[in-house]
Amino acid sequence: MSEMISTANFQEKVLDASTPVLVDFFATWCGPCKMMAPVVDEIAAEEAGKVAVYKIDIDENPEVAQRYGVMSIPTFIAFEGGEVKGQVVGAQPKQALLDLLA
Repeated sequence: MSEMISTANFQEKVLDASTPVLVDFFATWCGPCKMMAPVVDEIAAEEAGKVAVYKIDIDENPEVAQRYGVMSIPTFIAFEGGEVKGQVVGAQPKQALLDLLA
């Protein structure tokens, strides 16, 4: 299962992570975000130990969304070594999210 993070622990969990990280920028009211939740959780379970998977609510953490130019949700951003490795917007097939991390 993916873990919820916030502005307070974004640096520690994402930018300082020693493994690749997938961040799901979402909102509770977003239909496509709800549709993607099981896919994100599946990736978190299957890639446990190799990849960290987090969710961040853009309504509660607008500064992080703004910093990374998140204009539409869901937006998925892969980070590695504190840098953005790739980004996709909208509902995606599972393989597209895995490809971001490859």
